[in-house]
Amino acid sequence: MDKFMKKFLIDLDGVLNNYGTNKFDENYIPEMRDGVEEFLKELSCMGKLYLFTTRNLKLSTQWLIDNRIDKYFKDITNVKIPAYLHINDRAICFSGDYKITIDNVKKFKVYWKKNEA
Repeated sequence: MDKFMKKFLIDLDGVLNNYGTNKFDENYIPEMRDGVEEFLKELSCMGKLYLFTTRNLKLSTQWLIDNRIDKYFKDITNVKIPAYLHINDRAICFSGDYKITIDNVKKFKVYWKKNEA
């Protein structure tokens, strides 16, 4: 039954950490967002979790360990693996209508920049 569990690909920056409040630094991953552990605990009951990041694998792994959330993840990848859902702060869900998608692209802002002009 385990092989039929849903896979969730979860982005690191902006989803699990407070990326939006800092400039990118390849040697530093910002602090964990409030509520992450509860979110991962509940989501892990629904399927297998995979961390998606283009960051350094060793640094990302250590960040998970330091924040005691490594136990929720099956693996870390920088490849878009087949998954039931992708959870990312920089994404638009395609609704089947290209015009609506173009409109959504034009007005898109990440949640942590919504208050900027």
